[in-house]
Amino acid sequence: MIKEHKHLCVIAHNIRSLWNVGSLFRTCDGFGVTKLYLTGYTGRPPRKEITKTALGAEEFVPWEHVDEPMNIVEDLKKNGYVIVSLEQTDQSSSIYEFKPTFPLCLILGNEIAGVRDDLLIKSDAIVEIPMQGKKESLNVAVAAGIALSLLTQ
Repeated sequence: MIKEHKHLCVIAHNIRSLWNVGSLFRTCDGFGVTKLYLTGYTGRPPRKEITKTALGAEEFVPWEHVDEPMNIVEDLKKNGYVIVSLEQTDQSSSIYEFKPTFPLCLILGNEIAGVRDDLLIKSDAIVEIPMQGKKESLNVAVAAGIALSLLTQ
């Protein structure tokens, strides 16, 4: 059962793959995300690659494209949002130990470079999904699904 939350948004910054963007739309729809911010060079609808993986969710999830994510983060913080970056750093803690409060904004970063340092500094929390295999990280869309599932329990 998904717990009630008033506001949960996602910032997807510099996501290279349009298929990942489509998957993010579908995942955001599934977890009741109130807004998806596509920032930097992240692709945006209408694109056939996005539609193919979103299966139409891009029509239902409110979204906005903004070049610079820092402006969104600062506005959200002024409005009481908790800013949480999903990233592996020396300061990150396990997402399994994180206790979310709402309103909340989850920041996702580039598939290779991750979340920008200046966004990490502005974050109220940095969480990671502990890895047990040989690979150090998950695909950004898969990681977003896991994170949103845990944040909305």
